[in-house]
Amino acid sequence: MSEYYFTKVVDLSFDTAIERVTEELKKEGFGILTEIDVTATLKKKLDVDFRPYRILGACNPPFAHRALSAEAHIGALLPCNVIVQDAGEGKTEVSAVNPLASMSNVENAALTPIAEEVEVKLKRVIENL
Repeated sequence: MSEYYFTKVVDLSFDTAIERVTEELKKEGFGILTEIDVTATLKKKLDVDFRPYRILGACNPPFAHRALSAEAHIGALLPCNVIVQDAGEGKTEVSAVNPLASMSNVENAALTPIAEEVEVKLKRVIENL
């Protein structure tokens, strides 16, 4: 199996990285459906301090529709998650799921070209940061 994510460390503050990744996702036709503030959740639920860490649930509606039309249960693997986390020393790491890896166990050949197209888009998002 290939690596399950793409990643890049950038010289951006955490908040700026979230803004930039959101802009780059939008350029590729993705919107943010969900945003999980892991830091705040762990503080609230476990009273632990954790580095700034956010999970963005990104969705490209045309691709989601194609995938859902090809495979009824593919929603279990949607949306495409992008994480933004503090990498220390003023740097931030941005990572995105590799859709080919996440869908590799689904035995449906119709999903492969969809996952390949989404992979190209998500790689471009990470590269353009």
